[in-house]
This record gives sequence, structure tokens and C-alpha cells, in this order.
Amino acid sequence: MRIEDIDDRDRAILRELMREGRLTNAELAERVHLSPSACLRRVRMLEESGLIAGYVMVLDPAAAGLPGAAFVFVTLDQQGRAMLDRFEADVRRHAEIIECYLLAGSADYLLRIAYRDARDFERIHTDILTQLPGVSRVQSTLALRTVKKTTALPV
Repeated sequence: MRIEDIDDRDRAILRELMREGRLTNAELAERVHLSPSACLRRVRMLEESGLIAGYVMVLDPAAAGLPGAAFVFVTLDQQGRAMLDRFEADVRRHAEIIECYLLAGSADYLLRIAYRDARDFERIHTDILTQLPGVSRVQSTLALRTVKKTTALPV
């Protein structure tokens, strides 16, 4: 199932759950003006279709002791499938790397890094980022302040 295949009621369910994933079915049903049984049927259908991929809890980075956010462009010395696979497998091993995107453009990957302070970021840069397989260039940009951050998609 794709987003184009659902109706406005399903979209309302998705928006409410993206806003507050811990809603009870009764609360959700009330917000989207459905009976609890109809609401539960729709939620289960959205889960089974894969549109709802899962449920998570979101930590406050500062409260978790990781107030720093860095965006790192990585260029590899080669782009063959084997090198990409090795790089991506190694990236998955490091909890500090919280997002990784394969890019089309001058850099091969964009990573989002969570870190405690300048010393911690230096450790990550020296001991992790520059040691990833095939890395020929690392260019880091440090975020000064988060202006907008959401996990909600515009449905």
C-alpha cells in the first residue's frame, strides 16, 4: 500500500500517531472521529501495509548528554559496490552515527553525528570517521542551534 491509496481518515490517523505515538486506541479514535473498533482496524491495516514502519520514543539530545549535532560529508576513494557495502556495514556499528545517507553529488555520504562536546567530536572524527573503510575525505559542519526537527512526514 502507498500513501496515494489511503483516504483522509487514514491520513488523520497517521498525523495523530506521528504527533503522539503513545495514544491509546480510544484516544486516537476520538481524535479522528471513528469508533474504537473501526480505528483499530485501520491502524492494523496501516501497520500490515508497511506505511506504519514502527513506533519509537524520542530522547531529548541535551538531556541525554549529547547536545552536539554534526553533519559530515564523506567522500570515498572508490565507489564500487564492495566498497559501499563495507563502508555502510561499518557505519552501522557506531552508535554515534545516527543517520547515514548515500548521496548523488560531490560527496558520497552524509552522516549525522551525535556528540557530547568538542573533545568527544574530536574522538569520533579521529577514531571513527577517518577510519571508516575507503574514506578519502571528511568535511564536517557543526550545528549551532536546532531550528526545526521533526519525525513527522507531510501526509
